[in-house]
Amino acid sequence: MKRKLILASASPRRKEILEQMGLMFTVSPCSGEEKLETEDPEEAVRTLALQKASEAAGRQTEAALVIGSDTVVAYDGRILGKPADEEEAAAMLRMLSGNTHMVYTGVAVIDAETKKTLVHFAEGTEVTMYPMTEQWIRSYVASGEPMDKAGAYAIQGGCMPFIREIRGEYTNVVGFPAARFYQELLRQGIDLLEPEEEDET
Repeated sequence: MKRKLILASASPRRKEILEQMGLMFTVSPCSGEEKLETEDPEEAVRTLALQKASEAAGRQTEAALVIGSDTVVAYDGRILGKPADEEEAAAMLRMLSGNTHMVYTGVAVIDAETKKTLVHFAEGTEVTMYPMTEQWIRSYVASGEPMDKAGAYAIQGGCMPFIREIRGEYTNVVGFPAARFYQELLRQGIDLLEPEEEDET
């Protein structure tokens, strides 16, 4: 019997990754304000992922696995979330240009029926970028793409020509570590991709 899945996020990138995995799910984004009380990027995404999953699980009245997730970029010990405006987006890109940074995504999975946390982790991926010109940075910011992205860039979008190297899981940089997520649930005895048994009656 397939588990009902709920994604506690409105992120189109996370939705697309789960769809590409072949999973069926519903989306139930959180409405509460995110509360961040740490400057440690790994702890930050773990905390926010659990907040999202907990809020969505609290609204459920039937059995389901609720997935919470959050992504940040970290450079030189500083967390780079979504830019507040175009100037901040440009400043982030200048910071990342020609340098190496980390992308952290936190994931939490809660059983809505028992309210038990089944999976809770942060995945890190190292990303090295080629240098960007000021003209390109301005043009990219003007496109609008960086404005809803942690670190002000999309590895699968317009910033693709400047990705020199990644060490770690690619989908983690997009916004959701698909393989780690699947493997962590397997360790709990939950195989989301197990084929349905055919009815012999």
